[in-house]
Order: sequence, then structure tokens, then C-alpha cells
Amino acid sequence: MKTEIKKIRQVVLVFIVLLVLSGVTAFPLVTEVNWMVANIQSFPTFFHVWIYKVYDAVHATPSIVLYGTDWLAFAHIIISLFFVGVYQDPIRNKFSINVGIAACVAVFPLAFICGPIRDIPFYHQVIDCCFGLLGLIPLFYIKHKIKQLEKQVPANLADLRTV
Repeated sequence: MKTEIKKIRQVVLVFIVLLVLSGVTAFPLVTEVNWMVANIQSFPTFFHVWIYKVYDAVHATPSIVLYGTDWLAFAHIIISLFFVGVYQDPIRNKFSINVGIAACVAVFPLAFICGPIRDIPFYHQVIDCCFGLLGLIPLFYIKHKIKQLEKQVPANLADLRTV
């Protein structure tokens, strides 16, 4: 049982860190697009037009609107906190894994509906979908491990924080 909990906690911790990092990258948006343009040769040629388009759009956007990306970053950080409960007590807080799975699946319709509306190139929509797909892998693994753990834990033992 301790091995299962340790594996769950390791994967949850990695998931939390990656979720926070993916959000934190939204804070330095201007710096990031400046870097992309300065290093344009590092990207495939078919990305160049898109990178310049994003660069121009970011630099044409008032700071007050870019503040919205700060809230995007903040949301990632807050969402990651819901997985702390899974780290502490995987069985009691398994609902967070189901919500995370639903969120990862929801990336697909969001990307493929809003992407064309916002003139996002198809390949970029696919890149966005990769985040949802890659998020599903650890979440399904955790869900599987929780199911195994539930078979080992007596029904009346609800709190695993001391394990």
C-alpha cells in the first residue's frame, strides 16, 4: 500500500509542478515573444509567419488586456492546488482526478471551436490539444493507481495522510 501511495504522490507532484510551470509562462508574455523573434531561426520555417503575427499582436495589445494572461497564469496555479488534496489523500480526493480528466478532454472542443474563431492556425490548435492529451496520461495513471489502492484499503479507512 505504501508503494502505491508513493507512486501516486510522485506523479501528482510532477503534475502539479508542470501545471504551475505551464501557467507561470503566461506572465512574461512580452519577453517570450521578444525572445522568439530574436531566435526565429530556432523554429521551423512554417512557424515564422505565426511567430511574427503573435509578436505584432502582443505588442499592439494594451497592458490592461495583457493582464488577462496574468489571470490565466493565476488560474493554473489555483487549479494545481486542487491536486494537493490528491497528494494528501488519494482516495478521499479522487474526484479531483476526474475533474482534471474532464478539463483535459475539454481542451479539444475549446481549441477546435475557438481556434478558428480567433484565426489560430490549425497546427497551433493541435499543439494546444497536446497539452490536454499529455495531461490525460498521468491522470489516467493516477486514477488506475487509486483504484488499485482502494482494493487494498478497508472501506472504513478514509484518511491516508499518515501513511
